[in-house]
Amino acid sequence: MRLPLSIVLISYNEEKNLRRSLASIADHAKEIVLVDSGSSDRTLDVATEFGAQVYYQPWLGYRDQKNRALQYATEPWILALDCDEELSVELKKNLVLFFTSGDCDRFHGATFNRCTKFLNRWIRHGEWYPDTKLRLFRREEGRWIEPIHESILLSGPVTHLKGDLLHYSFPSIESYIKKIHPFAEEFLQKQDKKTWSLLANLFRPLWRFLRGYFLRAGFLDGFPGFWIAYATAFSVFVRYSLSYEELVKEKRRDF
Repeated sequence: MRLPLSIVLISYNEEKNLRRSLASIADHAKEIVLVDSGSSDRTLDVATEFGAQVYYQPWLGYRDQKNRALQYATEPWILALDCDEELSVELKKNLVLFFTSGDCDRFHGATFNRCTKFLNRWIRHGEWYPDTKLRLFRREEGRWIEPIHESILLSGPVTHLKGDLLHYSFPSIESYIKKIHPFAEEFLQKQDKKTWSLLANLFRPLWRFLRGYFLRAGFLDGFPGFWIAYATAFSVFVRYSLSYEELVKEKRRDF
């Protein structure tokens, strides 16, 4: 069954991930749109195997690149995926049911939980789960906002579909560490750069560790759960430390 659905992705050297992502849902979509920013591996070959419409766009940043990809879609509904995501069997079944049951006439979008694999384990507790995402929406009514942790801005009623969006974002510890600074920079852009608090710099990381590891039961995920809680606390420490650094820079400019 082909649904009135455009699968929309952006890519850059995603050969290893793209096949898994498209294989999980491509057989139910009338259209696949891939906007690539200059891949040098077999990403485009994989996309064409699944019948995707491929477009080239120099990198604009996550939000703007994804919004550009939306402009090429033509079906009434959008399923926005990252190349390192795939639909679980349960989520795929419920997505099809969303259209065949008529729920698509009553709602403007649908969310689902995202489950991330880390250190060869699916993380189902702590800060990382449920990582609820709005990825299914009416094409004319949704757009991406925020520069890095981009999300969909959508008006109208939204429902939730059971089943997980499986996420292969962090194949190694190194891959997580590399993202700490870009996320900290995003945080800094949103903050009032003239304010900084020593208490916040010290105690917010501690709170994030306690919340993720104990209150949200991150300990049930074994050592990966501990590592995530500890690394999350450190990333928060880095974010507030950058606020302090920016404050110091501004004081130097005043002299």
